[in-house]
Amino acid sequence: MKASNESHLGEFLKDKRQRLDPLALGYSAARRRTPGLRREEVAARANISVTWYTWLEQGRGGTPSGEVLGRIAKALLLSSAETEYLFLTTLGRPPESNYQLKAQIAPRLQQILDALSPNPALIRNLTWDVLAWNQAAACVLTDYAKLPVDERNILKLFFLRHEVRLHNPDWHDTARLLVSAFRSDIARLGENQRTADFIADLSEQSAEFKQFWRSHEVNEFTAGVKTLHNPSAGELNLAYSSFSVSGSPELSLVVYTPIAAQDQQKIADLVSGCP
Repeated sequence: MKASNESHLGEFLKDKRQRLDPLALGYSAARRRTPGLRREEVAARANISVTWYTWLEQGRGGTPSGEVLGRIAKALLLSSAETEYLFLTTLGRPPESNYQLKAQIAPRLQQILDALSPNPALIRNLTWDVLAWNQAAACVLTDYAKLPVDERNILKLFFLRHEVRLHNPDWHDTARLLVSAFRSDIARLGENQRTADFIADLSEQSAEFKQFWRSHEVNEFTAGVKTLHNPSAGELNLAYSSFSVSGSPELSLVVYTPIAAQDQQKIADLVSGCP
């Protein structure tokens, strides 16, 4: 790490240390000549030596590892934004993400989904469970509210429901893309017993999924074109875009927009006639 970066790191650590309230963290406020915690207290909280932490604040401690930097961030009670800033300015990369699957979303995200109507939109997690959707998605894609919670999964719907296959004329290519993107998401999440069981169960129920999964293709589901055959409206051509949700990187917002004016009118008709 360059000397200028070391100096910046030291100034940042010192500033954050001096902003901490000793009493709130269980330390005595007596006999403190400067505000905040003492260096030895931060070092103990981060489980590093006092000497090294002192050198870091003085701009001569070298470059700490990501693990150590993470412990220092926790010791200083840094926010997620401050922690990311610390990693970017010290190591040139963000901290490793600790993805956690959520069963619910914040109300503000549902408001965003509703505001996107009449464009179908939904929010999914890294295992492709659909957590929320707007009315347009229910009318044009799938009425997820009618499904049991454990069946609101895009991969399950795509591989196990015959009607979904019929409504997707490009089923084979789309299915392969979904599995390759799912593999990429699982790598970010980190395979665990839940994901292993999910893959095993779906492989047992669907030979196509098993084949695609064994091909080890890796891709991203970010943007593209999707053609649907709706029983009422006929062929629908939609462009889709997927966005990571700020503050919740394990969530993706997927928005479908009509490609042509006739697609837009068909969607409007479907939504207006949807109960």
